[in-house]
Amino acid sequence: MFDTLGERLTGVFDRLTGRGVLTEKDVDEALREVRVALLEADVALPVVRDFVSKAKARATGEEVIRAIKPADQVVKIVFDGLVEMLGGDEPEDLNLNTTRRR
Repeated sequence: MFDTLGERLTGVFDRLTGRGVLTEKDVDEALREVRVALLEADVALPVVRDFVSKAKARATGEEVIRAIKPADQVVKIVFDGLVEMLGGDEPEDLNLNTTRRR
């Protein structure tokens, strides 16, 4: 699941970073692809909607307009949002140990 999601997101970001100046349409298209990739990775629809909404607000704001490379800034915004959605840099209560059920 994460491999496919990673490949899809890499493709989106590669197309963005190839451009010098980003328009709002470019950001919308990229976030549409991010939304589809997250939904295909079985992320819940309310979580995806919230994520895309926050990413769009940040990606079309002053922070990106003033950035030297707007495409790189959008990639960072999406990356930071994904890290936050997954529990931050160091998830505290994530228990990866499983018990076998019989």
